Amino acid sequence: MQLAEYVKLMRIDKPIGSLLLLWPTLTSLWIASDGTPKINLIVIFVLGTFIMRSAGCVINDYADRNFDGLVERTRTRPLATGTVSSREALILFISLCACGAILLLFLNNLTRILALFALFVATLYPFAKRWTQLPQGILGIAFSWGIPMAWTASTGSLTTIPWIFFSTCLVWIIAYDTLYAMVDKEDDELIGVKSSALLFGERTHFIVGFLQGITILGFCVLGWALDYGSLYLLGILGCVVLFIYQHKLISTKNRENYFKAFLNNNWVGLSLFAGTIMETTNWSIF
Repeated sequence: MQLAEYVKLMRIDKPIGSLLLLWPTLTSLWIASDGTPKINLIVIFVLGTFIMRSAGCVINDYADRNFDGLVERTRTRPLATGTVSSREALILFISLCACGAILLLFLNNLTRILALFALFVATLYPFAKRWTQLPQGILGIAFSWGIPMAWTASTGSLTTIPWIFFSTCLVWIIAYDTLYAMVDKEDDELIGVKSSALLFGERTHFIVGFLQGITILGFCVLGWALDYGSLYLLGILGCVVLFIYQHKLISTKNRENYFKAFLNNNWVGLSLFAGTIMETTNWSIF
């Protein structure tokens, strides 16, 4: 059934990417609104996250349609197998972008302008691995861009706070997408595709750990700038524990555990979000 192939192309059956995009966006929305975001904004950003992540997956597979068949992890994707044509993929991508554009009608002008840049970066990313050794940096911008968008949608302006959060998440995303790139490292090297896993080489584990350390520091700076207390720090502590667990996983240096470590970052995002919710709702546990 063709619908099932479209679902597969949009990765609806694999929501990890949407969740990794969602947690920082919702965290920004909660911070910007002091813990009381408007329901309509929550709905818009949740829907927008899933729609635009699906659009990103479609254009990614379109860009990689001639490579995916050569990579073990991606050789069964619809465009690689021919079950979905390039024309169908482009129509689907445009349709998803149109759905995202409808959501923008309910947001302010500044957020709409930021959304245009988000679309540009999301479209650029799939092609970045042809010309840069660090395409994960482009992905980091794309996946972090929901932070300033959520902030402007809530407040109507930008301050230094969302940019601190944006920069921190950018570093975190480079770290976890490097773990993802490690799964395909050997295949990418054979077909000539660039990635941070190839760039970092034997130093990958150390650099990922260093980037995760900067991430924790950035989360702490964000909390300090917001004058957050122990409940937010509890969320950060959860992130620290999860990062340590990830390094235990990757110490085996096999593809399966690199992928498990990547997936574990869903809980990192949730831990930070949970700490933010607890802090901004003024719970008096401590």
